Amino acid sequence: MEFIYPFFIAFTIIFFSELGDKTQILVLSFSTQNKAVSVLLGVALGTFLSHGIAILLGSQIGLFGNPLTLKIITYLSFLLFGIIGFLPESKKEKEHHNPFLKRLNKLCLNCVFMVAISIAVGELGDKTLLASIGLGIDYPNCKLPLILGSILGMVLSNSIAIFFGKLLGKKFSEHSIKVFSNLIFITFGVVGIISLLYNYFLYSLIHNI
Repeated sequence: MEFIYPFFIAFTIIFFSELGDKTQILVLSFSTQNKAVSVLLGVALGTFLSHGIAILLGSQIGLFGNPLTLKIITYLSFLLFGIIGFLPESKKEKEHHNPFLKRLNKLCLNCVFMVAISIAVGELGDKTLLASIGLGIDYPNCKLPLILGSILGMVLSNSIAIFFGKLLGKKFSEHSIKVFSNLIFITFGVVGIISLLYNYFLYSLIHNI
């Protein structure tokens, strides 16, 4: 039971933050010329390589660092990611994947590996990857549930983009999806900080009785 909560948090954060994300545009580009199954396998492999390593790194930091300090940093970073997400992107930031995609298409690689490499590189510096490090710090003993949650979140999010992208585009604007994604980050940050303050209050109360 203790592993379900980290799995759910990893899945929720990755799933919603990937909706409308730049890496999802890469996946949509590949899906127009390749089978959806091959593209999604590439997404799973790329997520394992990028988010898996990020979670393992965060877990190592979490095991050897000060737990309270690291938790505060993690929740504050979630808040920061959510707030930064509301800032407008420059034209350069929106198009920074295109040159890489063009160069990658020139290589004669299997579709799965092409998508995996695109995801792994595309996620570098992305807020979801940094969030995975934070999750690893927060739950250092739950590496596998976090990695599985991240992979499932990425695969399902991109599945929706591939199969229902046009339908969702008519019902929800890209802006509204990004707003919801940012609110997810802010919510986890606020809830985490409140839980820390609550636990600290209870600890102080018990020891003062």
